[in-house]
Amino acid sequence: MRDLYDIDSRIYACIDEETGEITDPEAFEQISLERDKKIENIVLYVKNLRAEAEMYKAEKEAFAARQEQAERRAESLMKYLSAVLDGEPFETARCACLWRKSTAVEVDETKLPKKYMVYTPKPDKRAIRDAITAGIKVKGAQIVERNNLRIK
Repeated sequence: MRDLYDIDSRIYACIDEETGEITDPEAFEQISLERDKKIENIVLYVKNLRAEAEMYKAEKEAFAARQEQAERRAESLMKYLSAVLDGEPFETARCACLWRKSTAVEVDETKLPKKYMVYTPKPDKRAIRDAITAGIKVKGAQIVERNNLRIK
């Protein structure tokens, strides 16, 4: 099948530029049907790709759940080994459990002074939209109208 641009140029070739009349109605009808078929095929391909993407997303979520489960199980077994070994090293030809000292900061955020807190600013788009809709000018923001293609 031909490219839509090529099909459109062939359709325009069937139309008299001066009068706007169709010079070859049969060719015009055939090319129009070809154009419709091409557009339909593209839409069906988009729908197929979206379904494929959903399938991949579901698989990704299933694998993420399995990963999380394996990580939790490994962490649980590490805690169990820590309790069983109680600081004693363990070694065989196939594995070794050794201990090393480390430090960590434990924090109760409810009691921590604000100077030790980090905040990441993020625009509140809902508040910005409400302000602009109410007639308030918000520097650096505007409401734009978009035309989005929907496929059913």
